[in-house]
Amino acid sequence: MPVKPLDQKEKELLLTIARQALDEAVKGHTLPVLDLKQMTEPLQEIGASFVTLTKNGDLRGCIGALEAYQPLAIDVQDHAVAAGLEDYRFQPVRLEELPKINIEISRLTQPIPVNYKDPEDLLSILHPGVDGVIIKDGRQRATFLPQVWEKIPSSISFLNQLCQKMGVMPDTWRRKHLEVLTYQVEEFQE
Repeated sequence: MPVKPLDQKEKELLLTIARQALDEAVKGHTLPVLDLKQMTEPLQEIGASFVTLTKNGDLRGCIGALEAYQPLAIDVQDHAVAAGLEDYRFQPVRLEELPKINIEISRLTQPIPVNYKDPEDLLSILHPGVDGVIIKDGRQRATFLPQVWEKIPSSISFLNQLCQKMGVMPDTWRRKHLEVLTYQVEEFQE
């Protein structure tokens, strides 16, 4: 079910929440308690988000949730901290880096299972640049946000690299029927 887009003030507030959370966490301070009652309904509603940090255009951290389980404002706050301090691919963000960090928030729609017959059918179903893609194989799973299509515009390469991210051979999606889900995002940044 499509969600109502956030208005500009809601986006700005979420970016402020993310920035304050990142700054306070990097400084080792306690995070401010969010007063949800003072926020609009969309920010109070259960929502899923990813927070992506970049520095000079390069990825510096990205953490999020694929399924909504807490109010969107809290989800953004938690993932801003996690992206800065807990992304295993990077060292934690340092104090001197904070002014160089750009924050991007992606608000996710509910993932929808993709019914496909074979690899060629899967390729025809995906919408490059629009769909975020989740692949699952048993307990293993991986996702790429729709923004990743900008760096990997080929559907074949996209799925190959997504399999690698999941920890399996790149062509696994061709050799085995994986569980595939798609979602879209509302993306905004500082």
